[in-house]
Amino acid sequence: MEVKDRPILFKPTTGLLDVPTHYCPGCTHGVIHRLIGEVMEELDIIDKTIGVAPVGCSVLAYDYFACDMFEAAHGRAPAVATGIKRANPDKIVFTYQGDGDIAAIGTAEAVHAAARGEKIVTIFVNNCIYGMTGGQMAPTTLPGQKTETSPYGRDVATAGFPIRFSEMLAQLDGAYYIERVSVDKVAGVAKTKKAIKKAFQNAIDGKGFNMVEVLSICPTNWGLNTEESLNWLRESMIPYYPLGVKKDLDKKEEAK
Repeated sequence: MEVKDRPILFKPTTGLLDVPTHYCPGCTHGVIHRLIGEVMEELDIIDKTIGVAPVGCSVLAYDYFACDMFEAAHGRAPAVATGIKRANPDKIVFTYQGDGDIAAIGTAEAVHAAARGEKIVTIFVNNCIYGMTGGQMAPTTLPGQKTETSPYGRDVATAGFPIRFSEMLAQLDGAYYIERVSVDKVAGVAKTKKAIKKAFQNAIDGKGFNMVEVLSICPTNWGLNTEESLNWLRESMIPYYPLGVKKDLDKKEEAK
């Protein structure tokens, strides 16, 4: 609300639609959505962008973003995004995926999209658990972490180790820019926006596969309140999933 003789310090981004959210209280999907919306607005690409929604907590992402949106089958967002981008090379195409979507059923699609250097952006939201389906163990669930399907904690002897997806994709020649960030505090939110903006700018410039992994919280399925969840992210997730740039070919070009 504008007050006479007082400037507006905060206003909604035009990159998002003004609709109620379905996300649980404390969930940080909303924060990540807003950052994408702000980036699209600031780069003036809302009308040029096509997003691909996944199956997971963000299955209804098409209700929130002000750009054109597609819905993909579970895990198939990178394949759908590939088709959209190749058919519409002038468009900016991004996928928005959770850890169960991208690192489980959709592993092959993501790996091969990166290997081919598809000129798309992938926003990978990692909260170490299957959220929409009730809190089961995910490929990113930490060793010892309790979930509905690992009530005694993830046993690496039987379930294997969590997948550091960003580090894995960074080894592929087609990957152009990959960074892991977090939205657990204000400084982290600022870095996340910077990373997302760089990924979208790379897409505008026609530079290979770009992925930003965002460490996020799931208070509902973790069985913690928001403050406890943020602390657990810092104390448990970040040590296993260290933040930072995993690959940036722009840096290599600058170093030549």
